[in-house]
Amino acid sequence: MTYPNIDPVFLSLGPLQLRWYGLMYVIGFAAAALLVARQARRFGWQELEAHFDSLNLVLIVGLVLGARLGYVCFYNPGYYLAHPLEIPATWSGGMSFHGGCIGAVLAGLWSSRRNGLDFWRVADLYVVTAPIGLFFGRIGNFINGELFGRVSTVPWAMIFPEGSPLPRHPSQLYESLCEGLLLFVLLWSLKARPWARPARPFWPHGSMLACFLAGYGLLRFFLEYTREPDAQLGLLWLGFSMGQWLCLLMIAAGCGLWWWRIRATR
Repeated sequence: MTYPNIDPVFLSLGPLQLRWYGLMYVIGFAAAALLVARQARRFGWQELEAHFDSLNLVLIVGLVLGARLGYVCFYNPGYYLAHPLEIPATWSGGMSFHGGCIGAVLAGLWSSRRNGLDFWRVADLYVVTAPIGLFFGRIGNFINGELFGRVSTVPWAMIFPEGSPLPRHPSQLYESLCEGLLLFVLLWSLKARPWARPARPFWPHGSMLACFLAGYGLLRFFLEYTREPDAQLGLLWLGFSMGQWLCLLMIAAGCGLWWWRIRATR
């Protein structure tokens, strides 16, 4: 198939350029915030309203900082040790989902404790909306022609501008549909279980975060087989990519968290 070579800039105002990738982030954040507010009203958690705006801001900052530092530490530490002044240069590319996830969790934990909110309830409300941002973010990657897949002969393989003249998997679209749409449908269908009264023993608060960690990790692990490994790393031990190793840690963290939350709430 022909790659739809879309201009990554959708609006230019003199020296100011507005890019599709940035717009995807804005849409993802806005949609997530609206759905979190809707859940809080449905489940009767009025305490969140007073801290909603500040919590959103802290989470966004934590996610962006975590995503950048995650890329620096997980994917290219040698380069950035030699060029530390380039660490803040996010405009040159290099963001890690796994780092962003860690950053958002730590930021949410800090903000929740600071404002006297139950972190596990906050996590349950926010994490079921996270796949929306993943959906739009991967669409942004596709528009940019980045994070493309491995060479393939499937009928829908595409020739990406930066991916050599060989056709490749449009792995960004696979991830958008699976890590985004599919995972959102799954989590959204389960979102009310931790809030049920009487409480369900196998669905304590925190179980949605556990489902997200394990679910995303599992989906991404298998999708990595279609995604081109980072050139500076290639494939690591056992033929797994860095993304796959990080996903295995996510799956273990999700399963461990669910088990620990069940025991802690008995």
